[in-house]
Amino acid sequence: MLRSSAALALALFLMSCGKQPDGQGQPTAPQVGYVAVKEESVTLSTELAGRTSPYETSDVRPQVNGLIRARLFQEGDQVKAGQPLYHIDPAPYEAQVASARAALERARSAIASSDALVRRYAELVKINAVSRQDYDNALTAAGQAHADVAAQQAALNAASIDLRRTTVTAPISGRIGRSAFTTGALVSASQAGALTTIQRLDPIYVDITQSSADQLRLRQKLLAGQLSRDGNSARVRLTLEDGTVYPVEGVVKFTDVTVDPSTGSQTIRAQFANPNGLLLPGMYVRATFVEGTQDKAILVPQRAVSRDEKGQAVVMVIGQGDKLEPRMIKLSRTIGDNWLVISGLKPGDRVAVEGTMNLQPGTPVKAAPWSADKAGKAAAANKGA
Repeated sequence: MLRSSAALALALFLMSCGKQPDGQGQPTAPQVGYVAVKEESVTLSTELAGRTSPYETSDVRPQVNGLIRARLFQEGDQVKAGQPLYHIDPAPYEAQVASARAALERARSAIASSDALVRRYAELVKINAVSRQDYDNALTAAGQAHADVAAQQAALNAASIDLRRTTVTAPISGRIGRSAFTTGALVSASQAGALTTIQRLDPIYVDITQSSADQLRLRQKLLAGQLSRDGNSARVRLTLEDGTVYPVEGVVKFTDVTVDPSTGSQTIRAQFANPNGLLLPGMYVRATFVEGTQDKAILVPQRAVSRDEKGQAVVMVIGQGDKLEPRMIKLSRTIGDNWLVISGLKPGDRVAVEGTMNLQPGTPVKAAPWSADKAGKAAAANKGA
């Protein structure tokens, strides 16, 4: 009884002196995971919206007047250049060819008599048996006969061309669309509507729009040497409407030199192989392509960045004495799970990534290196448990 009372009195005395009983040490500093800031080379890419468009498009129109007698293709088929598509009634054009051929033969027969007359007069004029005027007239008549032959030959060629045009052929190879005219329809060479349309879809274009301000900023960085480009900067990858990645890379062909005044954007055209016809004209896609490589870039994990009441980016830095210090930074863009930092950090700074929740600036901490791989494994282990 006396011993218990003595122990209780000793405990009360220690508490009154601000001391804790044995077995309870000083509170330990919270552990905080950090990443050490370093400069590295990063590849900057951008993702923009785009639409597919055919590599070639041809509206098939008649070049002669007449009735369509037959359609020679299935709508939606793959056709080749020169393949017959329509037959227009050839009877009127066959008659024109026959008439032009007869006129040519008539002109050729006139040449024989005119040339013979010139030869006779050439001998007679030497002995003054005919006048010089008669000889000149004979020469003129012979020249006109030869000119008539040339004119009739040209007329025959024109009639033959019109006859061949009664068979309407494909001007390019590609996928043919629906036919706007059926058998028996009357068509003319001057009509506005196309018989059908052919589109070449392999390869295929993707037209990407980017604001002229972003294009200007990119060109200025390249000129200032802040970015550099290699041979891979012209490669483009596509994400389709359903979120899948198109398996074939494309190539940037050109950037339009004109800015659209209504949207303030420029068009970037890329070309993709499309052997299976997966890409169709008018599809919405997301195009990702490399802008360039930035040396001495600083990256910090996105989870390390917060915003203050003004919306400015802030990170916690482990400073002197392993105490937390807030640091205002400026950000450029996200690269994977990281932010690209423009200013506010320097190589060697220790940026707190994990364990700072509810900790105030100036709090002493126990700093430990942090990595995304370790954090992922720990999260998986906790989920499994």
